[in-house]
Amino acid sequence: MTDCYAVFGQPISHSKSPRIHSFFAAQTGQDLSYTAQEVAPEHFTARVGDFFAAGGLGLNCTVPLKELAFDYAQVKTPRAERAKAVNTLKRLPDGAVLGDNTDGGGLVTDLLDNHHLTLAGQRILLLGAGGASRGILAPLLEQCPHSLRIANRTAAKAEQLAAEFADLGAVSGGGFADLAGQCFDLILNATSASLSGQLPPLPAGLLSPGGVCYDLAYGNQPTAFVRWGQAQGAAHSLDGLGMLIEQAAEAFRLWRGIRPDSAPLIALFDHERTSL
Repeated sequence: MTDCYAVFGQPISHSKSPRIHSFFAAQTGQDLSYTAQEVAPEHFTARVGDFFAAGGLGLNCTVPLKELAFDYAQVKTPRAERAKAVNTLKRLPDGAVLGDNTDGGGLVTDLLDNHHLTLAGQRILLLGAGGASRGILAPLLEQCPHSLRIANRTAAKAEQLAAEFADLGAVSGGGFADLAGQCFDLILNATSASLSGQLPPLPAGLLSPGGVCYDLAYGNQPTAFVRWGQAQGAAHSLDGLGMLIEQAAEAFRLWRGIRPDSAPLIALFDHERTSL
């Protein structure tokens, strides 16, 4: 009997996750199905319960469901507890649901191994203070950057998030207006603005010479933030497709006990995008 997995989110029609996990399943000889399902926040708890009751074994949860998934999980990994956001759920043999967060590990793997960037000693700006930011803060701070600034429309939310992670390094928070006159080596967009073609209100001059921009969102065409980075003269202005693939590989390992090789899939997707 084929094992069932899915990703829940809103919006979800753009998701490449079904194709990614089908590729991983074929690569590792696993018999599974993986679907993308549009789920509104108000229906999340019922839909997750129905999925597992019907025999589903694992779920990914994306925007805007990661904090709801954290609340749903009965058992949580240490990195999920730290993030207070979950992107991967797994039904355990006793019926309990385990929550994990593979986002931060996926991001750091993409930055370090795929793009050969350095995080140690860098001045990092993180845009957004929601569930996506929560999932990546600890892994980023573990790389010992010089500083990490969180900027959000609601400054108090960024300040509160910074305070929660202050024990891990030099992290601070504030509003977008507070960024004027500051300069960063790496700017990460963890807002959902790119999904609708929008940008946070960013002042000019934020990016240091040779700096890098990275959008956690992705698309077949450059996102609004990737284009902004290019206009700012970034040495690299990247989207989150590599992160998506790397966090999926880690979720696959959690579910199936084997970590697939992500490199062939990244190469395939890059080739397809340059052929468009």
